[in-house]
Amino acid sequence: MPHVVVAPDKFKGSLTAAEVARHVAAGLRRAVPGLSVATLPVADGGEGTLDAVISAGFRRVPVRATGPTGEPVDTAYAERDGTAVVELADVSGLARLPGGRPDPLRASSRGTGEVMAAALDAGCARLVLGIGGSACTDGGAGMVQALGGVLLDRDGNELPPGGAALRDLARIDLTGLHPRLREVELTVACDVDNPLLGPRGAAAVYGPQKGAGPAEIAVLDAGLARWAELVTAATGADRTETPGAGAAGGVGFAAVAVLGATLRPGIALLLDVLGFRPAVKGAALVVTGEGSLDAQTLHGKAPAGVAAAAREHGVPVVAVAGRCTLTAAELARIGIDAAYPLTDLEPDPDRCMAEAGPLLERAAELIAARHLRAA
Repeated sequence: MPHVVVAPDKFKGSLTAAEVARHVAAGLRRAVPGLSVATLPVADGGEGTLDAVISAGFRRVPVRATGPTGEPVDTAYAERDGTAVVELADVSGLARLPGGRPDPLRASSRGTGEVMAAALDAGCARLVLGIGGSACTDGGAGMVQALGGVLLDRDGNELPPGGAALRDLARIDLTGLHPRLREVELTVACDVDNPLLGPRGAAAVYGPQKGAGPAEIAVLDAGLARWAELVTAATGADRTETPGAGAAGGVGFAAVAVLGATLRPGIALLLDVLGFRPAVKGAALVVTGEGSLDAQTLHGKAPAGVAAAAREHGVPVVAVAGRCTLTAAELARIGIDAAYPLTDLEPDPDRCMAEAGPLLERAAELIAARHLRAA
């Protein structure tokens, strides 16, 4: 009997990664009774990362922390065998803005640092931080403050939250950083290569997504430049041009320059954390997927990462999706043999989203018929 691994990302706005995996597994088992199916929902470090790792066997550890605009939010980190996974989007992300109202000048990453501190206090030896979906452009300053860094203005007062306030930064003191930061392995899931400053930097490229207009982008970039100047003086190393420094409003910069983190592509890092490679050994097939297989998929999104890892073990890969705009040649380039979009089964997009679960089961039956009968 063949062994199949089902490792999809979420179908945004429709199903979580765990729900996608469950429906695909149900369809496969219905088509091939007794089939051995391992479900391993995946994520790339952004929204849905916590759900994915908890579905894979991590335990959820609740934390109350500061939301992006100061209100308390109930969030969590996930832990297994001393490894903690923190999802920035779940505490400092756009989805945590009250009423969905952006506050680009004052939004802060403080809550992310609070969740990290909770994991450090609990004795976790390895910290994995996913930094997609940030609501703030504060260079990670709020995160650093929550972890014990002191940021002062010219009058010796603690700097208020947000990227705009960084223009008034006069002194930083990093001697009080959480002592366990020196002991743990800190890795950041990061899928962009932007520097911190300038036309490709955090404010210019990602500020508009967070509600910043041209004048606010200039303010934020000036604040980030001041923050970078003092961090460079304090640490002796200029990390502003490090690829990924501009990720998540500059959280990537603070993670590397202040906390000593290593940046890694999100899906590759999460596959390691989830134990994908041991699971895929000896498999007859891997089924991956996401809501939309499109041009973005070609640039390292979850299905491409899953396919690359599966191909290392010589395992064929197919994908499910809500829709697919990629050609067979483009899919083959990233190691996917075939795609099964739900729009092939139900052309109405609204019905596709509403009935995604049953449609995935039908797609899985087709996959079993075409890819497993000879296995």
